[in-house]
Amino acid sequence: MSYASLKPVSKAFVQRKRLIFIRVAAALAVLLLFLTKPALSEGSNGHETLEFLGFCLVLACVAGRLWSILYVGGKKNEELVSTGPFSMSQNPLYFFSTVGAVGIGLLYGSLVAAAALGLASFLIFRVTARKEAEYLLGKFGPAYSTYIKATPRFWPNPLLYRDNDELQFSTRALKRTFYDGLYFLAIFPIIELVEYFRESGLLPTFFTLY
Repeated sequence: MSYASLKPVSKAFVQRKRLIFIRVAAALAVLLLFLTKPALSEGSNGHETLEFLGFCLVLACVAGRLWSILYVGGKKNEELVSTGPFSMSQNPLYFFSTVGAVGIGLLYGSLVAAAALGLASFLIFRVTARKEAEYLLGKFGPAYSTYIKATPRFWPNPLLYRDNDELQFSTRALKRTFYDGLYFLAIFPIIELVEYFRESGLLPTFFTLY
């Protein structure tokens, strides 16, 4: 996306649309989980390594989203937040969510699943981020133009980090994000349960993913 191509709009992006896309993607991911199996067998060194890396990425996702919501919770579309994680990336929440999607694929034990989930997450959030940027440009004008020119759209740059001496945050938004993070963490026992059913012959396998 070229920043020069942004068109300011006065109406905020309807987040419900984003949620619909995410739920559809999640449903497809669940279908993938039930109809396929990873090429690396459960208990093998390769499978265990991918699971460990995936679990680390999911933890990073949950921690990163909580960190980000400390700065933007209750302020989204009302204030131009440009400190903390938002000084390194315009969309840290979307970045960490994509990290979590990749982690889920690795928990499953498949590099293909990790790449597919990560790409799907990136594309969904790319569209959402553009819609939000158009609204913020219309609301904050030159201040937002300056911000997006100096801050990466997606991939964080730690060298740009800056912060305030004090921080006020919304406990309600923090609590909601914490509960959202539990969905990511719940994937691990679900995958383990599916693997158990598959090994027991209770679930059929139609495809193998590497």
